Amino acid sequence: MTRKIARFLQKIGVDNRFVSILPDQVLVNNVRFSRFSRAKEDLFRESFPEVPVVRSKMFQHLATRASRYLKNELKPRENVFLVKDDSCAGLTLYAVLEPYTRKYGINIFQGESWDDIKGLEVGKVALPFDLDSEVENLLEKMLGGDKISLKSDEKYQDGYELIYPLINVPHSWIHSGGEDSFCKKKISDDSQNISFDLPHEMVEFFSTFIPDVREKMYKSALFLREK
Repeated sequence: MTRKIARFLQKIGVDNRFVSILPDQVLVNNVRFSRFSRAKEDLFRESFPEVPVVRSKMFQHLATRASRYLKNELKPRENVFLVKDDSCAGLTLYAVLEPYTRKYGINIFQGESWDDIKGLEVGKVALPFDLDSEVENLLEKMLGGDKISLKSDEKYQDGYELIYPLINVPHSWIHSGGEDSFCKKKISDDSQNISFDLPHEMVEFFSTFIPDVREKMYKSALFLREK
């Protein structure tokens, strides 16, 4: 179905490198670059009435941030593994990687657990580690008197290279519950599994006074690492 939708979008003049084709929806990553106009959406719905087109502004911002990271981490025709996850984070991770099957010709392999990677010819593993997780990791180390280090600097596990497509993406963007949310079906389920600890509460507190505190803390940690 994915290939069929991708071919149809290309046929009607949509650049399918800037949309994410999921089993139950098509997400627009960039309205301008995709050239996915409302008129073309009407043509799409005539042929695929069961597949909604989601024009979430939040997802477009998210996809743009993810692309800034992925353009330096992915190479043409690479094989990438990720653990299949029905949470918002899992859905988002797959959604930002999916267009690269057309942009770079990568192949995405999914498994129920890390053990499923055995026997697969993959070089990289994508993890759903986001900006909030990184910043909370930094605060936890500071509170414990430990040396500052970035969790996303862990580049290898069991011989596989690790990549973090959501490292520039705030947790709230992934779990946005607005009317145009691309993940609203999963929001309530995910919220029941979230536990709040001191580093999380500190980030939330700082964010009420300091704009973009997560991004600033992350950039500061990158600066310290480079120096």
